[in-house]
Amino acid sequence: MSEETIFTKIINGTIPSKTVYHDDLVTAFLDIAPKAEHHILIVTNKPIPSVAQVEPEDEKMLGHLFIVARKIAEDLGVNESGYRLIVNVGKDGCQEVPHIHMHLLAGGYLGGFGFPHDKI
Repeated sequence: MSEETIFTKIINGTIPSKTVYHDDLVTAFLDIAPKAEHHILIVTNKPIPSVAQVEPEDEKMLGHLFIVARKIAEDLGVNESGYRLIVNVGKDGCQEVPHIHMHLLAGGYLGGFGFPHDKI
C-alpha cells in the first residue's frame, strides 16, 4: 500500500479543503497555490503514486478524471473558451505529490508551455 499523502488526507477529510467535486472514483479541490484564476486539482481516490504505476484495472478511474475535468470546466463556464489539463510524472516531470492528480487551469489566456529548448 502507498504511503499516505496530503491528497489522501484531503480525500478522507483529515485536512480541510475547498472541494468542488467528489464521487467514489475522484475528488477535486482548489489548489492552495493557484497558477491561474482557476486552478483545481482532480485526484484519484485510489492512491496510485504516479502514472508510472498505473495498472489496466485503473483505466475506468483514469478516464473518469477527464469526464470530471469537463464537468468542472462547464461549471466554471470555460468549456468553450478553453482550459489546460496537466499531469506531471516523476521528479523530472515536476510531480510534487506522489499521488496521481490532474491540474485544471483556466481563466484567460494561459500562454505557452515553456519547454526547455535544450532538452527536446
